[in-house]
Parts: sequence; structure tokens; C-alpha cells
Amino acid sequence: MSNLLLPLLDRKWSAIAIGASTGGPKTLTKIIANLPENTQAPPIFIVQHMPKGFTTAFAQRLDDICSLKVVEAKNGEVIKKGHIYIAPGDFHMTIQKQEIVQEIVLDQREKHLGVRPSVDYLFSSAAKIYKEKLLSIILTGMGKDGTEGMKDAKKYGGVNIAQDQKSAIIFGMPGSAIESGVVDKVLSLEDIMIQLKELLKR
Repeated sequence: MSNLLLPLLDRKWSAIAIGASTGGPKTLTKIIANLPENTQAPPIFIVQHMPKGFTTAFAQRLDDICSLKVVEAKNGEVIKKGHIYIAPGDFHMTIQKQEIVQEIVLDQREKHLGVRPSVDYLFSSAAKIYKEKLLSIILTGMGKDGTEGMKDAKKYGGVNIAQDQKSAIIFGMPGSAIESGVVDKVLSLEDIMIQLKELLKR
């Protein structure tokens, strides 16, 4: 097995959070289509910068090609293993703990860095819940959304991955996170796909 995989396979993950913007739909489609079936897989949360109305169809398209269940997230929804949650357009998506379960919280507070949903808000809230068992991934996109959230993820002991410049359609978001020193691994899209497939097969 590649040395690339060993550090991530040593840890039992409770959640995976992914952020993307420009170029994200194409990139996410490749990643999601490659995931193995596993009803006990950690939940995956995705913020893709996309207008209201478009995320419903996007979630449905991903569900059609994925072995896991892909849904557009709903406010108050109890988080389940083996599910992928897409933040609805024009809503921030965060994670909140309620006694023995975690649930999705959607809100329409002001845009963050000009966008709603915000990758930062997702990463930061997930970090407080899942701590060292959170894997955060920042993919292609303009701007710097996700960098501050990765700082929180790092503070709570999680692991951060950024897509490399060669495979990213737009290197803004991953580049910002890398420059801030909060990224543990810089990987190509192909290697990110390999990592996630191996993690979810366990």
C-alpha cells in the first residue's frame, strides 16, 4: 500500500467535510462516482458554492451515480452514516450536537466572503463536534473560503487535505489554505479519490 495512504488509514474517521466552488461540480462528480458502497461509512458534508435551486438537481445527479445516499440537506435532519449531505444553495450548513445525535442546521445569516453557503462555517462547526476524527478537504474554487474553517479543524486535531494546483481548475481556495499553513496533505484529484475510496472501504 502506498505510504500516501498510511497516515489516514490509521485513524477512524467520524465525518468528512468537503468544500468547493468554481470547477467543483465536475470535480465532485468524479469523487462521488468513485466511492464504494458502505452503509457504515462516516457522513460526508459538502458545501459547493451554487445558487438556490441548483443544488436540488445536483444532489439528485450525484445520488444517481453514487453507492452512498446523497441528499440535499434539510434543517434539523439527523445525521446518518452512509449519507452524503449537500448544502442547499443560499443556506449556510452547520453541524450541531443534540444529546446523543448530531443534526444539520441551516440558516440564512449574511453571506460570508460573498457566498452562502460557506465552507468556513461548515468546517468550523464540524471541527467542534468531530474534533480529531474530522477529515476536511478543500477543492477547486476562487477566493479563500475554507481557510478559516481549516484553521479551526486543525486547532481541534483534525486532518486537512487540499487539492493540488495541477489538478485544480481554479487554485484560489486550496492555494489560500496551503499558504496559511493549515493543510496536512496536498494531493492531486486522483489521489484524493484513492484516499476516500480506501477510507470508505474499511
